[in-house]
Amino acid sequence: MKRFLLLIVLISFSSCVTIRVNTDYERGADFTKYKTYQYFGDMQTGLSELDTKRLLDALDAKMKAKGFSISENPDFLIDIKSSEYKEPQRSNVGIGIGGTGRNVGGGISIGVPVGQSNVNRQIIIDFVDEKGNGLFWQAVSEYQYSPNASPENKAEQFNAVAEKVLAQYPPKS
Repeated sequence: MKRFLLLIVLISFSSCVTIRVNTDYERGADFTKYKTYQYFGDMQTGLSELDTKRLLDALDAKMKAKGFSISENPDFLIDIKSSEYKEPQRSNVGIGIGGTGRNVGGGISIGVPVGQSNVNRQIIIDFVDEKGNGLFWQAVSEYQYSPNASPENKAEQFNAVAEKVLAQYPPKS
């Protein structure tokens, strides 16, 4: 029974996505005046069309929960950019050959990579006031993801990203 519980706990932790978020904002911005938003019309997210829709749906749901609404005459615009990158291999196994003798030695060592590189995605979300401050808030999120994940898992990841990013908006001055 204890092993079964341990297995459940390990599976739960391994299925969680670790999302790192850093935010920055304009100190003089009055965040109370921003109630409505819209996305940039020419936004190039760097995501597939389906992933862009998943991310926008997740952001819209979280923004609505925070009291914001989409408008044709918005207080601010949202721009989204993303990129993917592979982490360098960290796990290596060293194989060595050496010889010794009377004051004679030599050796060869080869590092053999173990496992695969992690694929990470970085998403940058900018809040821009075109009528005043320009860029007034920015969030940069990074997380490990699987390009071959199911549509349900991708939607879950984007919901988690939106939740974690918007938990830091508006900033607590």
